[in-house]
Formats: sequence, C-alpha cells, structure tokens
Amino acid sequence: MEFNLEAKTIYFRLVKEQDAGFICSLRNDDKLNNYISKSTADEDAQREWILNYKEREVTGEEYYFIICRKMDDLPIGTVRLYDFQKNPKSFCWGSWILNKNKTKYAAVESALLVYQAGFNKLGFEQSHYDVMKGNDKVHSFHLKMGAEKVSEDDTNIYYVFPRSQHEKNKIHYAKFLG
Repeated sequence: MEFNLEAKTIYFRLVKEQDAGFICSLRNDDKLNNYISKSTADEDAQREWILNYKEREVTGEEYYFIICRKMDDLPIGTVRLYDFQKNPKSFCWGSWILNKNKTKYAAVESALLVYQAGFNKLGFEQSHYDVMKGNDKVHSFHLKMGAEKVSEDDTNIYYVFPRSQHEKNKIHYAKFLG
C-alpha cells in the first residue's frame, strides 16, 4: 500500500531493514523508553523483527513508520499501526517515540498522520490504544486531541478515538497539515 503521509514539518515512510540501528537507539534511550515495552539493543535481532514485520505489512496486518523531518529527511521517531479489528472496525497505534531532533509540532503532526492513515487510507471507524499510567503528558495529549477514556487497569488507561473526532481535528488542526 502507498501512504504518502506528509504534514507541515514531518512525513512518514515505511520502516526498512536498514532502520534497525535507529530503532534500537530510540527504544534503548533511557530518556525515551520509560513508558514503552522493553526491546533488545541487538541490531541483528531488530533487523530480524523488521523482516518478519515486512511480511505482515505485505498482508496488510500492520504498518510501521519512521517519522522524518521534511527539511533534511532526518529520522526523528517511529509509530506503528497494528491490532486491526473487524467489529468495531478499529486499529491500535503505538511504538510512538520522538527523539530530541523532533520538530516543534512533530507530536501533533504525527498523531494527525496516524489518524489520516487509519481512517482515510485504511478505512477504520475508530482507533483503540492504551497509555501506561504515569505517562501524564501523553494522557493529556490524547484527551486534548479528543480521545475518550473507556477503562483502566492497574497498569494502563484505555482509550478510543472515533473517526468523527478525526474529521473535526482535520479542520481544527489544518495548519499542521500544511
């Protein structure tokens, strides 16, 4: 599938085997990995994971993106769409990491592009995801974007984000899409 996802200062491209080192550097950076699942620092293992993922990409089961700055094509983060469900037609997103080289509005822009991919390109009706408790900045961000808290457990708070909110956000946040 061709995505062509681009905002004002960033764009997404599908992950490549050569991104293994970059992904390991993000996932093993103590400033960035407090609220994500632990990952290996072994680039060969990451490369193997990417090769297996590419098979799931081909079958449309999930998509893993590298977030890049438009001005110089520098990779600044990752995000993944996965756990596609049929009833309701929903996708999860995660593995969302932005490093210190991110643009000022990379978080807003990347979230808008995630929803553009999930709703406009893939045809989902909602998004579902969880955020670890204590990750207050991310909780606040999702609530400001219009996510609805649906439940929580000892570890996570669970959200849904309806397509109708995405349609409102495309208008409200239009300046970030360029």
